[in-house]
Amino acid sequence: MHRNRVTPRTIYVCEPQPIVLAGLRAVLADCPDLQLIGHSVGAAEAPLVIGQLKPDVVLLGHSPNPRTLLGEIPRVAEGSPESRIVLWVLELAELECLRALQLGVKGIVRKTAPINSLIECLRTAANGEVWLEEPRFERVRQESRRVLPRMTPRERQIVELVCRGMKNKEIAATLTITPGTVKVHLMHIFEKTGVKDRFQLALHGRQLAGIGEERRPPAQESPVPEDPLENATTGW
Repeated sequence: MHRNRVTPRTIYVCEPQPIVLAGLRAVLADCPDLQLIGHSVGAAEAPLVIGQLKPDVVLLGHSPNPRTLLGEIPRVAEGSPESRIVLWVLELAELECLRALQLGVKGIVRKTAPINSLIECLRTAANGEVWLEEPRFERVRQESRRVLPRMTPRERQIVELVCRGMKNKEIAATLTITPGTVKVHLMHIFEKTGVKDRFQLALHGRQLAGIGEERRPPAQESPVPEDPLENATTGW
């Protein structure tokens, strides 16, 4: 008689500090559903190894510079596109969190967070879902719930299409208007909602516009925008 065994989700970590790595290894040793299968000091050598190991989750936790960290995400993802990336950081500003999510990151957890939060994050990301520490976006959520801005039907349509990941040209073609008109509407929407850019609009637009959240755009459809009014973003 054979007992059913759970196939563990595999974890690869980029972390330069031996004591931190040793602590993580000890923590995961107590989790039969999670298995640490490899590590690297930095992201430079990670893509090749990740491509060979194809872990379920890549825990990226070594770069103290947010810009450097965001730049490393696509390179790490090149090794194994199906692997989910989790950022393990000391701190990350809200804007950097939004950019990371748009790049396809599935989790962001602080190194000072409780161990159970890290484990929960890894498990959630391994399942392909997004995990964030609840307080990180709670202020934004509370403010967006407080008062829904008045939007015209056309503005609501544009918010919905932005949240689907459409670019301005695609929105213009769908609504039979010009891309320039789409930009004008977006500027008005930014003023009414108080969001700073399309990152926040894509993440919170449905809630701000009172639109149901049953549909969400896939993260992989969205590049990092250079023009906040021009390129498509993803919802979360």
